[in-house]
Amino acid sequence: MPARPKPISLIMLEGNKRHLTKAEIKQREKAENSLLTGISLKEWPDVKADEIAHKEFVRIKKVLKAINKDDALHEGVINRYCLLHSECKKFEALKSNCNDELQELYEAHRNGEMDFMTYLDKKDRIHNRFLALDKKIMDKRKMMLDIEKENIMTIQSALRSIPKKPPEEEDGDPMSALLSRRGGGP
Repeated sequence: MPARPKPISLIMLEGNKRHLTKAEIKQREKAENSLLTGISLKEWPDVKADEIAHKEFVRIKKVLKAINKDDALHEGVINRYCLLHSECKKFEALKSNCNDELQELYEAHRNGEMDFMTYLDKKDRIHNRFLALDKKIMDKRKMMLDIEKENIMTIQSALRSIPKKPPEEEDGDPMSALLSRRGGGP
């Protein structure tokens, strides 16, 4: 597996810059900064209104800020991710309620409050609800994983687009440079 490119700030932090010239460091810093809009992430109103989504947004924004990726370019993806996170938590609470209902149903049957066929019918309905909720949670988790992967891959591809060496400056006329490379100089 090829090595993943690191941001220049991380290379500098690690103290592993001996293979880079000052011109290369400056050029990479400039290229990395050009990938950002310079505008901070903004929280959508529906995210702010949802307590769970808001907490997740604040957490992610803090993490992104620590690595200098707190940028409006990622705003839509991060806000949608936070809403999905909140929806998952709410479905998990509903699943927990199904477990509580099953326990109450079992106790009612054990105490003789209902006949066996009624117990089985109600138990089957609760199980079906449980499975439907579980499927919704898994679908949302898949969406969240896709967002996580895409977000990481987008950052990685942005870093891959940064040339490792500064472009060589050509002197004079481009035509004479082309001819000299071909061996038929002026």
